[in-house]
Amino acid sequence: MDKALKFTITHTLKNTLARVGIIETPHGIINTPAFMVGGTKATVKTLTPEHVKELGGQTILANTYHLMLRPGADVIAAAGGIHKFMNWDGPTITDSGGFQAFSLGMAYKKGIDITSGSEKGDSSTAVHSSSQLAKISDDGVNFSSHIDGKKIFMTPESSMELQHQIGADIHVAFDELTSPLATREYIQKAMNRTHAWADRSLKRHKELNDEHIKKGENLQALFGVVQGAREEDLRKESSTYLGSRDFDGYGIGGVFGPTEISTVLGWVNNILPVDKPRHLLGMGSQPADLFLGVEYGIDTFDCVAPTRQARNGALFTYSGRLNIRNGAFKMDFSPVDEGCDCYTCKNYTRAYIHHLFRSSEILGLTLASIHNERFVVRTVDCIRNSIINNDFFNYKREFLEAYYGKDDAQKFLG
Repeated sequence: MDKALKFTITHTLKNTLARVGIIETPHGIINTPAFMVGGTKATVKTLTPEHVKELGGQTILANTYHLMLRPGADVIAAAGGIHKFMNWDGPTITDSGGFQAFSLGMAYKKGIDITSGSEKGDSSTAVHSSSQLAKISDDGVNFSSHIDGKKIFMTPESSMELQHQIGADIHVAFDELTSPLATREYIQKAMNRTHAWADRSLKRHKELNDEHIKKGENLQALFGVVQGAREEDLRKESSTYLGSRDFDGYGIGGVFGPTEISTVLGWVNNILPVDKPRHLLGMGSQPADLFLGVEYGIDTFDCVAPTRQARNGALFTYSGRLNIRNGAFKMDFSPVDEGCDCYTCKNYTRAYIHHLFRSSEILGLTLASIHNERFVVRTVDCIRNSIINNDFFNYKREFLEAYYGKDDAQKFLG
C-alpha cells in the first residue's frame, strides 16, 4: 500500500448516518461496521488467535500502556512487531494509553462505572489525590506503574514512539478522557489539552512514518480522538478542530452508555469528515451500543466486556443475558443459545459449561469467551448486512425486542 490506510464507503442508509465500508490496511481489510476484539496485552484473554479468526474477528486492539510495562515495546519491536509477536496476521490497532490516565487517575478507586457514567464513591472528580497512579499536566502524564510502582512519564511523542515500535496498523493519538462527573470548566480544559496533544501526536507520527518510508516499511495510520463529554458546543468544537487535521480516521471517546450515543454521535459525526473511518472507543458492552452506534455513523467499536463478562459466567443470548453459574442450568443439555453458530454452541451444553464454572475449570472461561465474542462479532456482521439489504430498522427492532423485551427495548427504538 502507498497509504497507511484506505477507506471506501460502499453503502449508506437513507435518513441516518449509517454506512457500510472497507478499511484497507497493510495486514488486510476490515469490513465495516465491525467489532474489534479486545486484546489489551497482545492477547485476547483465554483465547488463541486461531479462536479469534474462527469466530470471525477481523481486528485485534491492544493497549500501549500495558505493553509498555510488559513485555516492553522494545521486545515487541525485536520480535518483528505485534503481528509476529502474537501470531496474528490480520489488522491491529493500539490505544494510546490515554484511557489509563483516566482509569488510574481521576477514576482510580472511585468506583466509576464508565458504561453508565455513574459513580459509587465520592465525586471529587477533578482533584488529584495521593492514591492515584496517574497525574496529568499539560506536558503529559506521570504514571506510577500498577505492577511495581515504577515512575513513567508518557507524552504524546513517547506514546507515538511506543506505538510505532509495537507496529500496529492503526494508532490512536494521546488524549485525556474526563470523568462523567467532571465540571464543564475541567471538561473544556481537558479538551483543549487533548487538541494540543493531538497536534503533537500527529507531528511525531509523521516523523516516524518518514523513517518507515526510508526503510521500506509499512506506513502506520493515526486516529485523532474527539472529546468534550456531554457538552454540545465542546463536542462540536472538538470535531471541527480535529476534523481539519490530517488524521487517517477518528476515535470518539468519553461516551458513557447507550443513552448518550445518539445525542453525542449526532453532534460529532455530522461534522467529522465523511470519507474517514470513525471508531467508538470502549463501547459495545451491550447490543444497544452496537445498533445505535452504527445508526449514528460509527464504523468500528472495541470493548473488552464480551470476554470479561464471559469469565464471570455472564453469557449473551438472543433472548437476553444469562448467568451460567445458576443452578437452573445443572441439568440443561441444550446449547447456550439455539440461534448461535459458534464452536461452543455447536459442541457443548449449558449443563457442561455450568459444571466447568462451578468446578473452576479453565476450559469454561474459554468456551464462554468464544461464545460471547462470536455473539457480538456476528451481531455487527448482521447489522452490516441489514444496511446492505435496506432492512436495518426491522432487524434492529426484532433483535432488541428479543434481547431486552418489548417494553425495555422502546428506549432504544425511539
